[in-house]
Amino acid sequence: MNPLPLWPAVSTPEVPTLTPFLVPGDKVRAAVVVCPGGGYGGRAAHEGAPICRWLNSLGIHAFLCDYRVAPNRHPIPLNDAQRGIRHVRHNAVEWKVDPDQVGILGFSAGGHLVCSVGNFGDDGDATSGDPIARQPGRANAVIACYPVVSSGPFAHRGSFNNLLGENPDPALLAQLSLETTVSPRNPPTFIWFTADDGAVPVENGLFYAAALRKHRIPFALHVYPTGNHGLGLSPENGPVSAWTNACAEWLSGIGFR
Repeated sequence: MNPLPLWPAVSTPEVPTLTPFLVPGDKVRAAVVVCPGGGYGGRAAHEGAPICRWLNSLGIHAFLCDYRVAPNRHPIPLNDAQRGIRHVRHNAVEWKVDPDQVGILGFSAGGHLVCSVGNFGDDGDATSGDPIARQPGRANAVIACYPVVSSGPFAHRGSFNNLLGENPDPALLAQLSLETTVSPRNPPTFIWFTADDGAVPVENGLFYAAALRKHRIPFALHVYPTGNHGLGLSPENGPVSAWTNACAEWLSGIGFR
C-alpha cells in the first residue's frame, strides 16, 4: 500500500506518513508500528522497510511510521508515533488487525521514541470529533533496539539536541530521560544492545531495564558482546543477528502472532 498521511493537514513541508505492510489473507493478526532511528535528525532506511518485511515473515502486520524529525521538536515525533498507533486501531477491521495486539518497534532515537510511547501512551480523547484521535495511543508491546534512553551522563547528546534544541528546559530534559518516567502502565518490553556500542552506551538499555524491573513490567534484555551502532537486522554480524530470533520468540510468548 502507498504511504498514508498521519494527519489531515500539517503546517510543515515534511508530511508524516504511515505505510502499511500487510500480511495477505483474512486472518486477524497482531501489528507492529516501526520507527527507524536517525538521531531525531533523519530516518535510516535500513531500519524501516526491511524491518517491516521481517515482521511480515513472522505473520505480523507492520506499519512504517515516517515521523517528523528536526527542526521539529518534542512532542511532534511522539504525537506522530502515537497517531500511527491510533490509525492502526481505527482501521483494524479493514486491515485485519487485533486492536489489543498493537506494538511499536524502534531503533536508536526511534528507540527513544517508542519507549516514550511506552511511558506516556494515552487512552485517546473520547470527546474528539476526530475518530482517529478517540483511539488509544498506547502500545501493547515495545521493542527497543539500541535505544537512546537517558539524558544524563550516558546520553546521546545529538538526539536530545535535535529533539529539544541545544538549550532545553531542564525539567523537560529530565522528563525525557526515560528511565525516570516508567510507570506500572508500561507494556511488556524487549530491549537489545551491543556492549561496546560506541554511539549510544549500553547503560541506556540497562537503566531502562532496571526501571521496568522496579515497576514489575515484564521485559527481556539481550546484550551482545560486540557490534557497531545502527546494525538493524544485522545479517553480517552472526552473534548479533540472533536478536531477530530472540525477538520473534518473545513476541510469540506475549501472544503477538
